[in-house]
Amino acid sequence: MFSFAGFLNLPMVWFGLIATAVLLYVLLDGFDLGVGILFPFAPSDQSRDRMMNSIAPFWDGNETWLVLGGGGLFAAFPLAYAVLMPALYVPVILMLLGLIFRGVAFEFRFKATGQSRKLWDYSFHFGFLVAAFMQGMFLGGLVQGIKVDGRSFAGGAFDWLNAFSVMTGFALVGGYALLGATWVVMKTDGTTQDWARKCANYVLFYVALFMGLVSLSMPLMNADIKTLWFSLPNFYLLLPVPLLVLAMFVTIWRDLRHQREYRPFFLSVGLFVMGYIGLGVSLWPYVVPFEITIWQAAAAPESNLYCW
Repeated sequence: MFSFAGFLNLPMVWFGLIATAVLLYVLLDGFDLGVGILFPFAPSDQSRDRMMNSIAPFWDGNETWLVLGGGGLFAAFPLAYAVLMPALYVPVILMLLGLIFRGVAFEFRFKATGQSRKLWDYSFHFGFLVAAFMQGMFLGGLVQGIKVDGRSFAGGAFDWLNAFSVMTGFALVGGYALLGATWVVMKTDGTTQDWARKCANYVLFYVALFMGLVSLSMPLMNADIKTLWFSLPNFYLLLPVPLLVLAMFVTIWRDLRHQREYRPFFLSVGLFVMGYIGLGVSLWPYVVPFEITIWQAAAAPESNLYCW
């Protein structure tokens, strides 16, 4: 009997699918979350209309990747799901509430007039802001590690709430704001584009600062990560990652000064991709850092499909 599951190494296949789904969610939902974060600071109501119209065709479908990532984790790595969800229930629920609220505000804002429109403007903004900040808090809680006893979560409901997770929350808000600003630069013109370019210049500094702080904090928190990145020959093999990130920051800054419209957005996407790669390298092969590996968390082979 030929085992297709064994041939493909299904845990690795599923891990690749889930990792890809999460990355696609971050990139595709990131720019519309960034637009929502910047929304109330736009120079005019007309600019806000243009910003909202620029994401109207995209925002609702981007959560598909989030569903695929969560559903895939439940199906392929049930042990990881059973440990991570109790550990991170609070930020997950708050994130989902933020996403629900931004959807409601999106629809009502189109129909509102007068003072009620301002109410939905701020509702729209805070829905996006809460969702983005909670995603960063989730990431910070995950990176610091989860307390595990045997096959169960052994910590408290608010272990994820600490200085590092707050920093990663602000870092992700800044990153999404950069994506949103460069998206508006690419999709609009005139006063709205000029304002978005100024926002991107301003936010770029904070993204560089927070990206540096997170990158320095992780080796200090975990000796294995420090050894991975700073031991030889790993240091030289991984050196292209920070060098590419630095080159992207410089190029975005120069492009914004020279009023380029398209490249800043795609380079901002590149920053997220490189950060994601660096995070993946640091946490490999754990699906529950630093307790449970991919293979330990994988579903039993009996749950997979076989071919004869």
